[in-house]
Amino acid sequence: MTTVVLRSNESQDQLLKRFRKKVAKSGVLSTVRRKRWFVSKSELRRIQKKKAVRRFKRHQVTEIE
Repeated sequence: MTTVVLRSNESQDQLLKRFRKKVAKSGVLSTVRRKRWFVSKSELRRIQKKKAVRRFKRHQVTEIE
């Protein structure tokens, strides 16, 4: 569970911003979104392969430039 403590002379907006950053870094929201619906293993493999291909292509483009 992500928690933040109000620092001295810190506004509520700054506190909220810090909390949002911590939540994003921890990956809680992405986990919740991913587990919202059941994804079969074959579908998961297909998605991971698609991501790997995109990552590989992006890496090749940056090497050429």
